[in-house]
Amino acid sequence: MSEETKPLDDILVVSLEQAVAAPVCTARLAAAGARVIKVERKGGDFARYYDSHVKGECTYFVWANRGKESICLDLKEDDDRAVMLAMLARADVFVENLAQGAAERLGLGPESLQAINPRLITVSISGYGDHGDYAEMRAYDMLVQAESGLSSISGGGRIGVSIADILTGINANGAILEALHQRAKTERGSHIAVSLFDSMADLMAIPLLQTEYSGLAPQYGGMRHPSIVPYGSYPTRSGPDVVIAIQNEREWQRLCEEILERSDLVTDPRSRDNKSRTTNREFIEGVITEFTTGIDYGPLTQRLKEAKIAYGAVNPVEAVLDHPALRRAQVTLPGNKTADLPAPPAHTDWHGEDLGTVPRLDQQGSAIRKEFS
Repeated sequence: MSEETKPLDDILVVSLEQAVAAPVCTARLAAAGARVIKVERKGGDFARYYDSHVKGECTYFVWANRGKESICLDLKEDDDRAVMLAMLARADVFVENLAQGAAERLGLGPESLQAINPRLITVSISGYGDHGDYAEMRAYDMLVQAESGLSSISGGGRIGVSIADILTGINANGAILEALHQRAKTERGSHIAVSLFDSMADLMAIPLLQTEYSGLAPQYGGMRHPSIVPYGSYPTRSGPDVVIAIQNEREWQRLCEEILERSDLVTDPRSRDNKSRTTNREFIEGVITEFTTGIDYGPLTQRLKEAKIAYGAVNPVEAVLDHPALRRAQVTLPGNKTADLPAPPAHTDWHGEDLGTVPRLDQQGSAIRKEFS
């Protein structure tokens, strides 16, 4: 399959979207070849204006809106509403992340739209779902990080990226691909509802299970794994901290004998298996820290590599820009400027180095109005 032939190149997506979650979803559809028409309000998606760091454009908007077309519509105006309904009559997928009930009030609820276009897949992205006491609550990424318990196991702070929004967009994208496959069998569309809270609850499954069935809620441990020892960050004499990860007893034996030169730890009752090491975490980590602070990062990591012990550097963001594993792709910005982004994580025949164009507000508006008039 060539880059010119993409899996979704026969799919039309209309997205009444804003902020991060829905745009992340539709950006992935666009990367797979779908034609994505982004419907914006007068003044545009407010995520256009969070910052202007990428050559005058917003970092969030550039990342989540490449490869799309933009049209500005006032859906309370008859002519603009007619354009919207004409697009939806021909669309394969409709995505919206408006406030609870707003799509229905505009006549764009799933039942209304599937009556017009029975093959249409409709997708609603919300904060807490459409039922229950929280359905009407306003929901943004950090609020849901807090409500879901993620902050409590992350030092009481916000995770450094908009993880609730991003994960919800990825979940919605996956569900759409399932629905397209289902439609190929049934010839009918379906409705998908995805919420930020459900996405975070799924992400929190391990700590929730641990708490419910053991009665012991995981505690924040910084760069230390709560259930595996040693698996955490250790300072070096010079250079970055190093994360050392031991996953089984064979690796523990190699660490003791080839790195620490402490073969006694293999049979020591305090460290002979992971359960013992977890119980005696401070002792184990003290032994390792004493060793790592006496050796430079380079020689230490070379020895870990030779012993086939998993390790990684605790890198600042600046260092990641030059990381040998970082793959890049390019987007075109308004004004024919370009910017580099991390390449799509899946290596495929259809993902090239060009991720498309980030549209100006209403850039394709006139052409789209003419096409769907």
